[in-house]
Amino acid sequence: MKKILALLIAFLAIITFQACKKNHTYYVPSKIVDVRGLFSLTGNWSSLGVTSSAAIQLAMEDINKYLAKKNAGFRIAASVSDTKLDVDIAKTLFNKANSEKIHFIIGPQSSAELAGLKPLSDAANIIVVSQSSTAGSLAIANDNIFRFCPSDKIEGAAIANTIAKKGFKGLVTVARDDAGNKGLQTSTGAAFTTDGGQVAAIDPYATTTTDYAAVVASIKTQLNTMITTYGADKAAIYLASFDEGTEIFKLAAADPVLSSVKWFGGDGVVLSTAFLNDPVVADFVIKTGFFAPSFGLSAATQDKWAPVAARIKAKTGTDPDAFALVAYDAMWTIAYTLEGTNGSTDDLAALKAGFVANANKNTGIVGAEVLDEFGDRSNGTFDYFGIAKNGTSYSWQLVGKSDE
Repeated sequence: MKKILALLIAFLAIITFQACKKNHTYYVPSKIVDVRGLFSLTGNWSSLGVTSSAAIQLAMEDINKYLAKKNAGFRIAASVSDTKLDVDIAKTLFNKANSEKIHFIIGPQSSAELAGLKPLSDAANIIVVSQSSTAGSLAIANDNIFRFCPSDKIEGAAIANTIAKKGFKGLVTVARDDAGNKGLQTSTGAAFTTDGGQVAAIDPYATTTTDYAAVVASIKTQLNTMITTYGADKAAIYLASFDEGTEIFKLAAADPVLSSVKWFGGDGVVLSTAFLNDPVVADFVIKTGFFAPSFGLSAATQDKWAPVAARIKAKTGTDPDAFALVAYDAMWTIAYTLEGTNGSTDDLAALKAGFVANANKNTGIVGAEVLDEFGDRSNGTFDYFGIAKNGTSYSWQLVGKSDE
């Protein structure tokens, strides 16, 4: 780590020298503030982790150019650790960051990981900014955790309203047994009931599940009841999962009843390459008209986010969603916060106050960052993504929006 920081300081000094050369001002920053990304790079939901990693690396480049022009006394460094979407690994990496005197973490991306870090963050002088955790159970005031995406209550209400508007009366819900996906199952079911529908909630399946036959059998049992009551055209299934949802889809694809109704999903599958790489899964998605929401990107700010999204895709080969792009915004909010302290990280209370103030007044590339009383993004709409086939290849495509 010391060698890396030494090389980074040298690199930044060269950049600063070149940036200031025209003005004959040769200024070397005295402080490097490291922001640590905790993302799933090789585990479940790695598509988001990889694009989020690229987002904060690009933000670092852009921020340091900005700081160099202003002759600021500090620069930003961005480093990333792979959590593999594993709670225990995330906790170990958090403790490592704490021992290295890191004061800002972006991530982790799942609510289960974030819940695992909660007791650790309460005892540390670290601001944690998750780009994609949605669990309502983590909406806690005055802690060190902030979330730059809307909570599951907002997402659940949006997708439930869409399902109800499409005329469905019965909804079978199932989820992976983690804080984020369970929260989506609960909030979606509650909102659908409020909209006048009937919900059959299946007990969440364990994160260690490898054989999903029993899960699929339970879904079919509840679905048959809904079909008897409302008819096959008024009954649907909602699945909140990560990449393991592909295993459920493989089994469902072989069942004529499960493959004859409409399916909906949670945000944990959107843009996942795992769903594109298996033709059985991709064809099932197309056949059932499956789509899932991702925190929406506004046309009003497209001139800001589109160039960054293009740069991320050039680095990763994957189109980033809004969850990845708000990681870019989080980096800038951290930078503006540090501008107010001239790079000092000594006073956690001052950093938190500055972070909230900057988030509430700034409009990032994704849009306004206004936080609610729990430190979570206070609003948002959602883009709906499904899969399309072009020749022999598959791709995720925008198929609708929650506010349409």
